[in-house]
Amino acid sequence: MQYKNLYILGTSHIAKESTDKVRKLIESENPPKIVCLELDRDRLHSLLSGEQRKPKITDILKIGIKAFIFATFAQWAQNKLGKSVGMKPGAEMKIAYELSQKNKIKIALIDQHIQVTLKRLSKSLSWKEKLRFVYDLITQPFSKKKMIKFDLRTVPSEKLIEEMMKEVKIHYPNFYRVLVEERNVYMAIRLKALIQKYPEDKILAVVGAGHVTEIVRLLDS
Repeated sequence: MQYKNLYILGTSHIAKESTDKVRKLIESENPPKIVCLELDRDRLHSLLSGEQRKPKITDILKIGIKAFIFATFAQWAQNKLGKSVGMKPGAEMKIAYELSQKNKIKIALIDQHIQVTLKRLSKSLSWKEKLRFVYDLITQPFSKKKMIKFDLRTVPSEKLIEEMMKEVKIHYPNFYRVLVEERNVYMAIRLKALIQKYPEDKILAVVGAGHVTEIVRLLDS
């Protein structure tokens, strides 16, 4: 999607299609002057080092036990899905960073710090959502409800993303608000500032596909 001098690429963090698109856009004849990544400094460092730091007691105290459990499970699930398609989670962000460095393109980290997000999540999750999450994990393998399916090697269509986001918003409203809505606002504010500061420069933002439509709507509102 495009908004003024900003081009937003929606990606899947484990899809080879995403890494190919990132490479094509940054190495094009008309490359961006600024590349924005859906990362903060700590997540970028972790991505570049390839190390998964062992959690400490202080980590749990900082973000809360509920968010810590969620983050641990989410990391495990993403790694498992990544292995199934032969991709490391966040590969498209890493390639975007490395190509930008190589071609002397400015880099902007536009996402809210992960500790802030997880702390907000720990405070916001209701008992109803926590119980629903556990229930869904246990019953899903035996459920007769038709699951939303797509090829993990590609980025889902806009219609499919909308359908998945709607499901999350209905069943896990606080989860959706903290992990999606609040971060959309944060990233939109950061992008708006860059557009105003560099109105003549081509800016490329690389973000998860589920954020794109709402970020553009926020920029336009």
